[in-house]
Amino acid sequence: MERELVSLSDIKELAEVGRPTVTNWRRRHSAHASASAGGGRTAFPEPVGGTDAKPLFDAEEVASWLDRRPAPNEPGRPGHRTYGDRFRHGLRLRGLVTLRYEVGSGESLITSALALAAGHEADGDGVAVDLPDAPLADGVGVDSRVRKVMKELIAVEGPARAADRVLKLADQLDSDLSMTATPEPVARLTESLVGSVAGLRVIDLSADTGSMLLALPGLHRARAITAVEADPLRRTLLRYRLLAHGVAQGQVSEELEESGSPVADVVVADPPYAPVEREKDAVGPLHWAEHAVRLLAAEGRAYVLVPTWTLTRPRGQNHGPTVEARDRLLSRGHIETIVQLPRRVHPFLTGAEFALLVLRPAREPEPVLLVDADRIAQRPGVGWIDEVTVAVDGGAAPGPEAWHRVPVRPSRPGTERLLDGRSVLPAHRLAEPEPGTDHVRRVLDARRSAAAALPRLRDWLGEVDVSEREIRGRHRKLAEHLRAGQLRLLSGHRIKDTDIADTGLVVIGREEMLGELPVGRRRIALESLARYSKAATTEAGDVLLLTEHGVRSRVDETGGCVLLAPVQGLRIAALRAHRRREAEGEPVDPADLWMRPQTLAQLLQAPRNQRRSSGSLVRRVSVRDMDLPQVSGAEVAEAEAILSETERLRAEVRRQLGALDELSARLAAGLADGAVAVRRRAT
Repeated sequence: MERELVSLSDIKELAEVGRPTVTNWRRRHSAHASASAGGGRTAFPEPVGGTDAKPLFDAEEVASWLDRRPAPNEPGRPGHRTYGDRFRHGLRLRGLVTLRYEVGSGESLITSALALAAGHEADGDGVAVDLPDAPLADGVGVDSRVRKVMKELIAVEGPARAADRVLKLADQLDSDLSMTATPEPVARLTESLVGSVAGLRVIDLSADTGSMLLALPGLHRARAITAVEADPLRRTLLRYRLLAHGVAQGQVSEELEESGSPVADVVVADPPYAPVEREKDAVGPLHWAEHAVRLLAAEGRAYVLVPTWTLTRPRGQNHGPTVEARDRLLSRGHIETIVQLPRRVHPFLTGAEFALLVLRPAREPEPVLLVDADRIAQRPGVGWIDEVTVAVDGGAAPGPEAWHRVPVRPSRPGTERLLDGRSVLPAHRLAEPEPGTDHVRRVLDARRSAAAALPRLRDWLGEVDVSEREIRGRHRKLAEHLRAGQLRLLSGHRIKDTDIADTGLVVIGREEMLGELPVGRRRIALESLARYSKAATTEAGDVLLLTEHGVRSRVDETGGCVLLAPVQGLRIAALRAHRRREAEGEPVDPADLWMRPQTLAQLLQAPRNQRRSSGSLVRRVSVRDMDLPQVSGAEVAEAEAILSETERLRAEVRRQLGALDELSARLAAGLADGAVAVRRRAT
């Protein structure tokens, strides 16, 4: 019999350890090291083939050696006492993968394997149940080799875990079944939020292969289970998977037979993913949510996974069915909680973001709990699922910057509400003041530190006075200022690299905003700019913004710059006329101008706006969702004077530091090349 060979990478995968662990095993337990240690220490197997760069080992010898190494105990894996058990288990699964072409296809193999697991649960002897009539065009009987592997897997893992493990091989079996399955973290969150469903009526409106449904605790003791799945292959697999998990009362169908009255205590749904390009579709993700609430009993709850674009689209003249469905859900009191899930939670849709809606039957709208699980997940050492569950259950909270209740309708004029046509995404709404911060004390501490570091500025710093506001100021979104014409948004342009030169108008892009390139190094000639019909230049006083991975802003003091995407600009509409009157010597009241450039730039990059980022691959802050405090023009003028002087002093210090950095770098370079002799002049 031909022996099976494995590489070091194979050992790592099959034993479920890291590559450094395998390397250490081989190095510390080499024949030489084992002989030196004595005591009957068994050496790691020697290669039996391959090359020095990629040695190959006898799989049985490796398994025997790993039998001497205990594996950590893991729930649900009672048969894996050693790494040898894990290794052999991995070999069995790999053996199953190698059969995919011999038994017809990967999906045929998965169907046969799950049928064996379901049959084992039914009669306890590993005999396969009959396959349904032609679930696949090339459906085949259960191959004896598949039967042998599954019998061994079931003996070690049990039928439920064996079925789940086979489904996880879908990628290796050239099947797309994994691509549509509910992500494991989402299933675990749903499990935590729902709790036991024993004695309850459960419906899954888009069951796929049952990842979300089977995560629910106590499912095998549920009063009734209905799973809806349109795809015949997935329906077949779901039936087998339910049986393998000991759920015999589950009804799996292509469509839901609605009786016209509420039928469920718990409804879950992970609808097929719909990209934002389909927001005008008559039936979108939020229509699944509306369908779910129609099925709920009086105290029932529904848990529906939706892409976050359904929550961020603003209401406007051309808003589509998605915004209308969202407004209906809010106005009827259906939405209880919105959980914004961590970025890249879906392994196959890494560019998409998702949210989990917790829904209830219609009632008078109450404040909706908004939870930013992405913000919670970014904290080191934090289990975000547990934190979210605590917040939703009303226990100890992860903090007001990560969750908050927002009313659907305003309790009094001027207060925030969800039915205002703007985004309801938690990241866009959770902009509370920094929690537990005494701002006056922090400003005074910062002033003292600045005076100690810059003694020559003590007199000026002493003139900077702050006091506590008696009443917290209200805020307005930039979207409101833009609609009112108080601000104008300047978009960045996409310009070819070949059109960028060293003469012409200054170009400001991401690199300039991040400080990676000095402003003025990159330019564009007027004749090149003429090829971009929509390109516009900035004016003095425009505020430039980069809103990726936070907010960075700066004031364009000279104007005449061209913005490169993703840099944007904001123009204060009244600023040009105000400065013209000042230049012409007309009497001007400083309080007449509602906002000024340096103040606007600093307010936009304040922490409350920095935290509004969203996006799976690149975290961006929506300019329209930023807000500004409503303060008087006179106070803005005072703040502008202080912030402008602060910026001037910072620029002076940066120039000094730059000069010292240049001197240090040139001295070091000359010394390193042996071309410069350095000495101090005698005084």
